[in-house]
Amino acid sequence: MNDPQLGTVLVTGAGGAAAVTVLRSLRGHAQLVAADMDPVAVGLYLTDASRRLLLPRGDDPEFVDTLLAAAIEHGADVVVPTVDVELRDVSAARDRFAAHGIALLVESVETLDMCLDKWELMQACSRVVRVPGTVLLRSRADLDDVRALGEPFIVKPRRGAGGRGFRIVASVDDLEDAEFDGSIIAQELLPGAEFSIDVLARPGGGVVAAVPRRRDKVDSGIAVAGRTVADLVLESFGRKVAEVIGAQGVVNVQAKLDASGRPALLEVNARFPGTMALTQAAGIDMPLLAVQALLGHPLPDHMDYREVAVVRHWEDIAVPVEEYADIPSARPRAQLVTG
Repeated sequence: MNDPQLGTVLVTGAGGAAAVTVLRSLRGHAQLVAADMDPVAVGLYLTDASRRLLLPRGDDPEFVDTLLAAAIEHGADVVVPTVDVELRDVSAARDRFAAHGIALLVESVETLDMCLDKWELMQACSRVVRVPGTVLLRSRADLDDVRALGEPFIVKPRRGAGGRGFRIVASVDDLEDAEFDGSIIAQELLPGAEFSIDVLARPGGGVVAAVPRRRDKVDSGIAVAGRTVADLVLESFGRKVAEVIGAQGVVNVQAKLDASGRPALLEVNARFPGTMALTQAAGIDMPLLAVQALLGHPLPDHMDYREVAVVRHWEDIAVPVEEYADIPSARPRAQLVTG
């Protein structure tokens, strides 16, 4: 039976691992509406047929208007966007959603901007945690600083998400054709193990829990095997980064060990990660807790978790053929008013 206190929750990006985890977490606690641009997105079929809908691309100029109209039409109390390209525009429209009594589980524009700008993120976090040596490529004079990073080193775009443009460069000589316009950063290549730290914070700020996960096997950028690690150093690392960026929901801090075994910051995903299910299995159901907190339910000051390993696999969802790919398209608010 659904918990009436959680009302109706609309989750976007239903084809992604993050959205599927959120939908499964909230199932049985709220009425769920699943949205995606793809009519065969798996998460759509985790909800009733009447609560599935198609949205335009997250970078479509009408995306926010269409999402708001859909949330109003379905009586949503909470909207959870899970796709990187959607986050900033949805966050910037927070007051528009609030005017209709709809809360957004998304970080602030300021937090999102900091996390998407890797140069600014490194500058801000260097005060509290170890960050890799980082050089902003503004002119060829910066090549001496790049050389000091050691070789090989990493090059990636200053702004953006999803690992686009990331590459390992063998030598400074290989940067002859690089853009020296401040859009690219070079970073020290860290040799150690990589960890993801899922962090839950209160809506008003303040970290409740930080759960480190080790990525043991990765397929297409998503960890398909891994384990949680009870490590106070990594927990503290994740908490400090989350506090610096002003996290107020769930964020994912990525770190890698340096040659001395000390964690250093890679980046922050200011959204639910695709491997959140491992943190849930460890005893902290962050999607459910984050929605509860957003709706005013108190969170404890501290939460414990256990060490557990997870191996992921495909799961089939059988649906009636008459429902298959038969998903209505959401309409912008103006069309709902005039239609």
